[in-house]
Amino acid sequence: MSTKSVLGEVREVQLAIQLIHLGARLQFLEAEVGLSRERLIRLYKEIKGVSPPKGLLPFSTDWYMTWLANIHSSMFYNMYQFMKTHSDEEKVWVLIKSYKLYLQQIEAQESEPILDFTRAYTMVRFFDSDMLQLSTCCRCAGQFVAHAHDHKSGYVCVLCRPPSRAGKARGSKRAAGGEISVPGMESIGLAVEAALDGGGLH
Repeated sequence: MSTKSVLGEVREVQLAIQLIHLGARLQFLEAEVGLSRERLIRLYKEIKGVSPPKGLLPFSTDWYMTWLANIHSSMFYNMYQFMKTHSDEEKVWVLIKSYKLYLQQIEAQESEPILDFTRAYTMVRFFDSDMLQLSTCCRCAGQFVAHAHDHKSGYVCVLCRPPSRAGKARGSKRAAGGEISVPGMESIGLAVEAALDGGGLH
C-alpha cells in the first residue's frame, strides 16, 4: 500500500472517530467516510461499546419549527453558514466544527443541547434540497430556520413571539429548582470568528 493511501486511510479513520464521538449514525458514516461498512461498525463498537443504532434518519422538517428546537437549529445553522462562507475546508469538516462550536456555546450558557448531530446533519441536507430557508425576523433582524417558500415579509421569530406554552415550561422548570436557558443569537458572529482564528476547535 502506498504512503499516500495509508495517510488517506488514517484521515478517514480520524474522520470516522470524530463523527462517532459526536453521535453520527451509521448511515451518515457510510455516506461521508471512505471505509467499509464492516470497519465502520467495528470502529463504532470499539468507541461506543455498543452496536450502531438501527432505524431511519429523521425525514420531517416540522421538528425544526417547534419553539426550542427552532432556536437551537437557527443558532447552529447561522454558525454553519458563516463557517462555510469563510472556510475552505471540506463540507463535512465545516459541519463537524460548526456542531462543536454549537455545543461549546450551549455549555458556556449552562444550557442543554436540543439539536443532536443527526438532526444537524439532516437539517443541512434539508437546506441543500431547498426544503428549509433562513427567514429574517422583522422585529429583531435575526435569521431563523423556516419552511422553504414561506412568506418572508412580516416574519416574526420564536424569540420575539414565543408560544404560550414557553412560559408554562419556564414556570415548571423554576418550580423544580431549575431554569430553561435560551441561547443568545447575538453571540454567534463573535464565536465563529474566534473559532476561525484558532479558537480551539479540533
